[in-house]
Amino acid sequence: MLMRGIANPPVSWRYCGDQLKSWRTIAGVSREDLAKESNYGVETVKSMEQGRRKPTRRLLEVADQMCGAQGLLLAACPYLQPEPVQVHAPEFMATEQQAVAMHTFELVLIPGLLQTEEYARTLIQSHIPPRTEEQVASGVAYRMNRQKRLDEPTVLFNFVIYEAALRTMLGGPEVMKKQLRHLLAVGEQRNVFIQILPMGPGYFPGMSGPFVLLETSEQEQFVYTECQRTAQLNGDGEAVSEMTSRFAMLRMQALNEEDSRQFIGNLMEEL
Repeated sequence: MLMRGIANPPVSWRYCGDQLKSWRTIAGVSREDLAKESNYGVETVKSMEQGRRKPTRRLLEVADQMCGAQGLLLAACPYLQPEPVQVHAPEFMATEQQAVAMHTFELVLIPGLLQTEEYARTLIQSHIPPRTEEQVASGVAYRMNRQKRLDEPTVLFNFVIYEAALRTMLGGPEVMKKQLRHLLAVGEQRNVFIQILPMGPGYFPGMSGPFVLLETSEQEQFVYTECQRTAQLNGDGEAVSEMTSRFAMLRMQALNEEDSRQFIGNLMEEL
């Protein structure tokens, strides 16, 4: 079966394919001979040379040997790997890495810093428009790497999570059960505080959406909000003050730490 290339291949594919063709031509190696030696179809090799498909390591190894490239074709392999995930909100991510205190409210999802790999993968795979497997893997790896900040004992993390986030069966019962267990484990860290806000009648100050408050070692304060494709990191004093008041109210309305742990444990037993 002929495998098709993608509509807009990366520049690295096209450049590597062009180099592959150039080396083959200079060495006097036919496309048919390269295809036979590497166990690919001629059309597949042609697609790789034209940059419509990613040149594989196997093809580059065979071509490097047949064309006498002395490792120059193989040297392209690292540059053919998928690009790191594009950061959705680079200013926020950069500030997150510098923060000495973070206060997070989440409405319907487990906060990214607390997600298990399975939960994160399910969430990223569900993105519309769909992402490639490489993009999914890169996104999951980036999110897991962000969580290393939790291991810094001098950085304070406060999380208030609305009950709906715990009851949204993202990935199914098994994924959610592991996720809830992970919340309990992370909550054991002395710099991480997790509170659950139970569902109930009436208004609460988080209905308009999730947000994160950040404070740096320079005593700079920011509030981060996002909705669909819109994200904003705001350092305006009035905005920060307003959201700080909201978070304080949310913490007052939420269960305390011990009751929150009991609440999470009870939900695990229901799954």
